[in-house]
Amino acid sequence: MQPQSMAKSTLVVGIAGGSGSGKTTVVRAIRDAIGEHVAVLEHDAYYCDQSHLSFEDRLQVNYDHPLAFDTDLYIEHVRELMEGKPVDRPVYSFEFYTRTKDTVRVEPGKVLVIEGILVLEDVRLRQLMDIKAYVDADPDVRFIRRLTRDVRERGRTLESVIDQYLNVVRPMHLQFVEPTKRYADIIIPEGGFNRVAIDLLIARLRAAIGSENGQPRA
Repeated sequence: MQPQSMAKSTLVVGIAGGSGSGKTTVVRAIRDAIGEHVAVLEHDAYYCDQSHLSFEDRLQVNYDHPLAFDTDLYIEHVRELMEGKPVDRPVYSFEFYTRTKDTVRVEPGKVLVIEGILVLEDVRLRQLMDIKAYVDADPDVRFIRRLTRDVRERGRTLESVIDQYLNVVRPMHLQFVEPTKRYADIIIPEGGFNRVAIDLLIARLRAAIGSENGQPRA
């Protein structure tokens, strides 16, 4: 366990993996199992503000590159949650490709889950994590999930999703996301369908919470 987390009694879990790999399903399983002790901070909410750009210019941005994220602010908020302070995370509009004026209050918890395709890419984030997990899935499965999500939930056209995947998502995955698998303590194949791996991760988290309450660590 990292010294920062021990001092602040917060277990920091990083959940990475490609777009459509099942990260959200894994996070939901953790939250359902552990409940109010879990705080979740999604990296996706921290895309850089692009209100100064025209909509047409926003469409040209590479959203799968590390520089598309305001990771400095993200790290600041992670640290504040580790210190037991609530944060007001940004709200990003996937329809308009920029932040809204709204924020969402995130309260600290005994377990802090930080989730996103590139959360294992930045060494500063990795140094804050006690457990690093990579959710893996076959490329065709990830693409189908992304296609379904973007068309149904984000108002994208079939053609735009395919074009973005072939020209941006896939090459950026190979360059930036896939290589971070080597930093993971736990690899979860088949994403949210791998109940054995997810249950093992949940058991580890429950054991850690128990040790903070004076119970023996499993």
